[in-house]
Amino acid sequence: MILLFNHTLTYTQKEDAKSSLNVKKFITPTQELQHTWSNIPTKVESLVLLLAPIREFITKEAKKGEYILIQGDFGATYQIVEFSKSLGLIPLYATTKREVIETLEDNKVVKKSIFRHERFRKYENFDAK
Repeated sequence: MILLFNHTLTYTQKEDAKSSLNVKKFITPTQELQHTWSNIPTKVESLVLLLAPIREFITKEAKKGEYILIQGDFGATYQIVEFSKSLGLIPLYATTKREVIETLEDNKVVKKSIFRHERFRKYENFDAK
């Protein structure tokens, strides 16, 4: 599974990928590519050129039918999901369940969100007829 997202996989996510998807290996981008993916600039009009090295990485590392976990900037994610599909890859995203804990501290309500991995889900096409 190629990992293209802004976080580190948790133990639970790794175990889920191994058991439910039969993933044997996790492939991460270089530090430079990861920095590009995690820091998509807001002022750039088009992401096509910026994402070219990431597309090259995917083309080099991926084999048809393999999984790629893609999460990040919406526009970049859309482009890479579509690109991955064109290569015959299976793009996924992680779903989480959020638990919110509220506490009262110094007369203020403080909310803490805890995200727990639930499953991986495929990016699907909507077939409008």
